[in-house]
This record gives sequence, C-alpha cells and structure tokens, in this order.
Amino acid sequence: MTKILLLSDTHSYIDDAILKYAKQADEIWHAGDIGSLEVTDTLSALKPLRAVYGNIDNHIIKKEFPLNNRFMCEDVDVWITHIGGYPPKYNSTTRPEIQKNPPKLFICGHSHILKVMWDKKLGVLHMNPGACGKHGFHQIRTMLRFVIDGAEIKNLEVIELGKR
Repeated sequence: MTKILLLSDTHSYIDDAILKYAKQADEIWHAGDIGSLEVTDTLSALKPLRAVYGNIDNHIIKKEFPLNNRFMCEDVDVWITHIGGYPPKYNSTTRPEIQKNPPKLFICGHSHILKVMWDKKLGVLHMNPGACGKHGFHQIRTMLRFVIDGAEIKNLEVIELGKR
C-alpha cells in the first residue's frame, strides 16, 4: 500500500500547509509548473518525489525532470505529464499513445482546475490536482491524495489549502 500526495502548479510556492500533507505521504507526485528547484528539493528531502516539468519551467528544471513520466506504482501503470488533456479530449501529443497503450492512471496539471474523471472507453482514470501555488486564476489551492494498493486506486481525497 502506497500513500500518494499529488500536486501541481506550485509556481515556486511551497508552504507549511503543503509540507504537512507531504510528510504524511509515502510518495509525492508533482504534475509540472514547478517554478523553482527549491520546491522539489524541499519535497524530495521529505519523501520520494516523482515529477515532470511544465510550460513555465526553465531549462534547469527541464534538465532535472522529464516531460512525461510513465512508471509502475505497485500494479498500477501511471503516466504523469503537465499538458495532456482529459477524457475524451486528450491533446494531440498524448492521444495516440493513450489509445495505443492506455495507462491505468493518467495525471496532468496545467489547467489549475481540479478534475477526476473516468474514461470508460479506455479504462483510464484521469486526475488533475488543480493548483496548490498562489499564481493563476484559481480561487482555492488544491491537491489530491489517494492510496495505491496492488492494482487498486482508492481512498481519494481532495485537499483544499484555502484561498490563493
């Protein structure tokens, strides 16, 4: 059983509220727009971190993290990217791969809109944790946490961190 904290769009912002939940996780996953390596350095000092770069991230962050991160967590095939769309409106770069080889869990950031939805046709669970930073149009800072237990994704929780 692996407890996951999923966040995105920090835009260089990290605070005690984020760190409180990070300490409770087994792994932290960041879906891009990190903004500063200070964010990922702080998170990875606490727990194992998996991350991707986003469209605002500079060349230093792009050297540290990939555009796409596809991996197995227990028995769940996970794909994290920053800009990927959502079911059934995947973007043109992710659509062919999702259709050919769908992951069980597809994670994006970018929109600053928290969204969890099921792609019944492809059997893919899509998650976007919204934005936990203070930059952007979102009103409430959000993250997600959940558990991966073998092949199951369960105990999904929305974490609201207050107004930006």
